[in-house]
Amino acid sequence: MGLLTLVEDRPTPPCVYNWRVYCLALVASCGSNMIGYTSAFIGTTIDLDSFLTEFGISEAQEDLISENIVSLFIAGAFFGALLTYGLSHWIGRKWCLAIASSVFIIGAALQCAASSSTGLGILYAGRVLSGLGTGVASNIVPIYLSELAPPAIRGRLVGLYELGWQIGGMLGFWINYGVEQHIAESKEQWVIPFAIQLIPSGMLLLGTLWMRESPRWLFLHDKRAEAMNNLCWIRQLTASDIYITEEVAAIDQAIEAQKNSVGLGFWQPFKALRSRPLLCYRLFLGCMLFFWQNGSGINAINYYSPTIFKSLGVQTNTVDIMTGIFGVVKAVMTIIWLLFLVDQFGRRNLLLVGAITGSICMWIIGAYVYIVEPTKHNITSLNGSGIAAIFFFYLWTAVYTPTWNGTPWVINSEFFDPNFRSLAQACTTASNWLFNFLISRFTEQMFTAMGYGVYMFFAALSFLAFFFAFFLIPETSGVPLEKVDRLFQCKPVWRANKQLKAILAEEEEQFRFDIKDQAVHQENRDESDGPAQV
Repeated sequence: MGLLTLVEDRPTPPCVYNWRVYCLALVASCGSNMIGYTSAFIGTTIDLDSFLTEFGISEAQEDLISENIVSLFIAGAFFGALLTYGLSHWIGRKWCLAIASSVFIIGAALQCAASSSTGLGILYAGRVLSGLGTGVASNIVPIYLSELAPPAIRGRLVGLYELGWQIGGMLGFWINYGVEQHIAESKEQWVIPFAIQLIPSGMLLLGTLWMRESPRWLFLHDKRAEAMNNLCWIRQLTASDIYITEEVAAIDQAIEAQKNSVGLGFWQPFKALRSRPLLCYRLFLGCMLFFWQNGSGINAINYYSPTIFKSLGVQTNTVDIMTGIFGVVKAVMTIIWLLFLVDQFGRRNLLLVGAITGSICMWIIGAYVYIVEPTKHNITSLNGSGIAAIFFFYLWTAVYTPTWNGTPWVINSEFFDPNFRSLAQACTTASNWLFNFLISRFTEQMFTAMGYGVYMFFAALSFLAFFFAFFLIPETSGVPLEKVDRLFQCKPVWRANKQLKAILAEEEEQFRFDIKDQAVHQENRDESDGPAQV
């Protein structure tokens, strides 16, 4: 079971796995690409001397202004994620993507227009707008991908979302390295990384002109003619094909079940959520997964990588290349996660291994900074202990990426049945940006005040995340979505998956026995009746 494995729920015509469904996924993933890029490039760009000189930023002001630039973007993403539930309910998935890319483009253009004459205000406004577009895209792209994908390739298509994020991040790190090495100190040097934000967002906006609305959203809003047309276009089948007939029947059945259990109105999921405490508990767990994810320190590193590497004793002229390697490691490990780990190793096991291994790496890095104090001794080259610290930093990156980076998103997609998925996606995505904001807003000040203690802080949170995952998060792989409620009824949590699978196997065996027994009784009854009398 991996990215390249096809496990079909029913006989599927080969034409269903066609170029259109993959192109739709690639266009939608431009949204995650713009998120990854804008999250990665900002830390090194605002550290360029040309940027600091342009806006007259002194060394005393640098930390606060850097935090403002980063945190305003994240605050915008938080509200964008929350607004997406209403937008997607009323206007659909496709137009949400168009709005996300349009708002992001306006924000990126404002950032490029900022200069010494305009001051930082226009840059701040652009960052907020880019954040709003990012919040909408981070919420709606996974939903859109899951709704258009045939079941057998849903994993690989949704996986493109995370892969696009990491590729965007990697490009963001290396583009900064390129402009610093090959462009003289000038306004163009720092504007170019800002302007490149327009490429993935522009590709997404242009792509929405070709994209089709999600058939499932159209069926949900009783636009059957357009829904059938879009579904047949995406699948490259006619409306009379048995595969289309079965898929439409399954969609209608799911909508009818939602109508009976929750309701189809905007407020109905809120009302149903209030009456189901166990579902509220799962929503709490889903949000807390992103607390522990951000508590590992990943976004502090994403946004303030120059500060991180300088604290380890890396010289200024090599900070960008070290940051670029960090992006490459993340991208490579994301591919490995998709291909080999997320289905084979299990979600829960990934969280446990990532938490304890990441904690150990951070403790070692913190101990190195405490003992050697590289920033105070003007180290010109890394010695053996410094190289070891860098090794453990990259080891932490290699472990974190396939564990706590993407796995919480997968678990949250499995915690909730389709009736609540849109609302749950909005809440959990917003929580990710909220915790992201809290960490990034104070990172620079934390390094100034705490020094090595920042690494100890992240190490302690990773250590506590192990116990959170061990005692509260059950393994969700292999459990049907409609049975997830029962998964949380099995105790203890660390055995819940095996217990439920055993129970489901017994129930299936009993069901087969009952069917066979009924058939035998019917056969005996037919024999006892004898031949029909004339």
